[in-house]
Amino acid sequence: MRSIFINLLFFLTNQFVVSAQQSSLFQKGIAIIPSPKQVKFTKTNFILDNTMRIVVDKNASQNDQFAATELLKYFNEVLGIKSTTGNRSSGKAIYLTRKSADKKLGVQGYSLTVTANSIIVRTGGEAGLFYAVQTITQLVQKQGSEIFIKGIEITDWPDTKVRAAHYDTKHHQDTREFVESFIRDLSKYKINMLIWEWEDKFAYPSHPEIGAPGAFTMKEMQELTLYAKKFHIQIVPLVQGLGHVSFILKWPQFANLRELPASNFEFCPLKDESYKLLFDLWQDAIKATPGSEYVHIGSDETYELGKCPDCKKKEMEIGRSGLYHLFVGKAAAYVQQSGRKVMAWEAPMGWAKGRLQVYDKDMKQEQSVVPQKGLILTESYDYETPDLKYAKQAKSLGYPVYAYDPNPGIEQLFLPYFFSKDGKGDTIKGCLENSYNFLQSTMGKNVFDGVTRTSWDDSGLPMQAWMLSFATTAAFSWNATGPSLPEFTATFFKNRYGNDATRVDTLYKLLNEGAYFYMESFERRVWAWGEIGMTHVPDLPKGDALEYDPFWNSQYADRVKAANIFLEKMNRAIGICRQNLDSKINNSYDIEVFLSLANLIKHTALTYLDLSKLETAIRHAHEQRFTDLDSSYNSLITASKIVKDHLARREKIFSELVQVWEKTRLPKGMSTETKKYFFEQDRTRHFANRVADMSYLIVDEQQLDLENYLLKLQQYTAYFRQRFLPGKVNN
Repeated sequence: MRSIFINLLFFLTNQFVVSAQQSSLFQKGIAIIPSPKQVKFTKTNFILDNTMRIVVDKNASQNDQFAATELLKYFNEVLGIKSTTGNRSSGKAIYLTRKSADKKLGVQGYSLTVTANSIIVRTGGEAGLFYAVQTITQLVQKQGSEIFIKGIEITDWPDTKVRAAHYDTKHHQDTREFVESFIRDLSKYKINMLIWEWEDKFAYPSHPEIGAPGAFTMKEMQELTLYAKKFHIQIVPLVQGLGHVSFILKWPQFANLRELPASNFEFCPLKDESYKLLFDLWQDAIKATPGSEYVHIGSDETYELGKCPDCKKKEMEIGRSGLYHLFVGKAAAYVQQSGRKVMAWEAPMGWAKGRLQVYDKDMKQEQSVVPQKGLILTESYDYETPDLKYAKQAKSLGYPVYAYDPNPGIEQLFLPYFFSKDGKGDTIKGCLENSYNFLQSTMGKNVFDGVTRTSWDDSGLPMQAWMLSFATTAAFSWNATGPSLPEFTATFFKNRYGNDATRVDTLYKLLNEGAYFYMESFERRVWAWGEIGMTHVPDLPKGDALEYDPFWNSQYADRVKAANIFLEKMNRAIGICRQNLDSKINNSYDIEVFLSLANLIKHTALTYLDLSKLETAIRHAHEQRFTDLDSSYNSLITASKIVKDHLARREKIFSELVQVWEKTRLPKGMSTETKKYFFEQDRTRHFANRVADMSYLIVDEQQLDLENYLLKLQQYTAYFRQRFLPGKVNN
C-alpha cells in the first residue's frame, strides 16, 4: 500500500514531475514514445529551416516515399518550414535510406544520427524507416524562433514484433474521419496492429440486416484497411463467434441458433446453421480487410455453454472445454482455408487449466483437449505465472501466444489509471501500474509473439480516454526497459498535449476520482461491481397538516458530504480544461471531451445537493404550517423551483455532452430513412447498452422521475394555496 500511496502523491501534483531516476531524454526536454533503446547525445544540433531537404533512395518504395511525404507534411503544416524531397542534396539534408543498415535491427529497427548538417536514418525495412520518421517528429524542439533537433545518436528496435490495439466499437460508431485520425495517432506510438471489434458497425453484404444504420460499407472498410497499411498498421477484423453475439442473435430469424432460447448472447456449437451464418460473416470480414493476415473470432464469455439439452449430452462425452474447442476448431479450420491465421480469446493452456471456470466456478477439471493447430491464443486472466510457464508450454505445443496486457477496466466515464476500487470499495492499484509491471516483467523474453491492449466498450467510454492506455502498451512492449512509470506518464502528457499544456496530469487524476463518484451514484454500479444501491427522492408533502417523512438528509448524509467534495474537485477540473482550451494545446478535442465528463460529474454532485435542498425546503414548509402560512407556501414554491432548475441543468449538460461526443461519433442508436435501429439488451447488462441512445449516461437519474415528482409537488402547492390562502396570486 505504501508504494500505491507514493504513486498517488505524484499524480496529485499540479505540474509535470518526474521521478529521481530521470532519463537524459526527458531531462533535455524530449518527449518520445516509445523511448528508444540506445541513446547517445553529441555536441552539435541540427537547425531546421527552409534550406534543408529530405532525401530518399533512388529506388525508394512507395511506402518509403509515403514516410518521406509524412515528414514533409509535418515540417510544412505543423512547423511552417518549407522543405522539399528528392534523391540528392548538396546542402543540409535528412537522409532516409535503407542502405548499410545493421541486420540485427530487423525490418522495424533503425539507427538515427543527428549532426549539424545532416540527419541520417538507416534501416532494413519499410516499417523501420516509417518509425524513424515518427521519432524525428518527436525529437523536434523550439527555443525562441529557432527550431532544432539536438545532436543525438539513436539505435532502436522493438522487444515485441506485434503491438496490437484492440478497438471495441460494440456500443458506439466513430466517424471515418476519427478512425483515420485514430490510426495516425496509434502509428506515432509504433502500434502496428488494430484488432477491430466491429459487431454491427460493419454492413455485412451477406446479411445486411445485421449491420446497424450508418455502419461502414464494404468499400469504406476496404479503404480504411488500405489507409492503415500506409501507416504500417494491419487491421484485423474481430467478428465474435461463440459468445458475445447478441448483435446477431437478437434478430428473430436467428433465434433458433441460440444455446438457450432466453439468451441472445451465445450460439449453440452443435447446430450446423450456426457455422453457416458465421462463415458468411467471416468471409465478408476477409473481403473487407484486403491483405490482412488474421481474423479474430472472439468466442469469450460463453456463460451458457453446455446448457441446451444436446450440448449437455455432448459435454458428458468431451467436457466443457471440449465443447468450446469443438466450436473454435471448426471455425478456425474454415477461416484457415481462406489463407488467414485465426485468433481467439483463449488463454495459454486454458483448455487444461480450467479457463472456462472464469464463467462457471463450479466447473470440474476437464479431460484432455487438443485445440486447432495454429490457433493464436490472445487471452490470459489468472493462468500466468512469473516464469510464464503456461505461455511457454503452449508455444512448445505449436500455439502462437499474444500477451494480454491486463484489462484496464470497464469503469464508467474514465479509466482507473492511478487507482481503482475492488468489489468491496477498497482502493487498489490502477491500470497504469498493472500494465507497467506486467509489460516490464514479460516483454523481451522471446515468449510472446505479440501483445494486445484491449479497450472494452462496455461503458461506452470516449476513445480519447483510452489514449494513455494505448501509449503505455506501445511504449513498454517496444522497450520493456524504458523509463520509470512517473517519467513515462509525464512524457505522455508533454508528448500528446505539448509544452503549453497546464496541469493535465491533475485533470486525469481528478477524472479518475470523479468517475468513481459518478459510478457510485444512483443505480450505476451494474452487476459487475456487486450490490447496486439506490437513491430515492425526498418524501412529498401531504394532507392539511403538510405531513412528510424527514428521512432523506439523514439517510443520504454520506452522499451529500461526497457531493460537496466532488463539486469542488470538478470545479477544479473544469478550470483546468478551460485554461488548456484557451491555450490552444495539441489534441484539444481530448480536453473538450474531458470537460463534458467533468460537467456531468459536477451535475451528479449538484443533483444530490439539489435533493438535499429540496427536502430542506419541504421541511421548512412543514415547520411553518401552523405559524406562517405565507412562509410555508413560499417554501413549497422554492421546492418546485429547485426541481425545475435541476431538470433544466440536466438537459443543458447532457445536450452539450452529446454535441461534443458527436463531433467524432454517429448518433448512438440512430435510425436512417432506409433502416431502423433494432435495440435489444443482452445478459451482460453493459452500462452503455442499457438503452439504445446516449441517455444511458443519465438514465439512472431519469429513473428518479423528478418530472412526475414536480407535477405532484405543484399539484399539492396549488391545493395548499386554495385551501389556506385562497386570495393569494399564483406564482
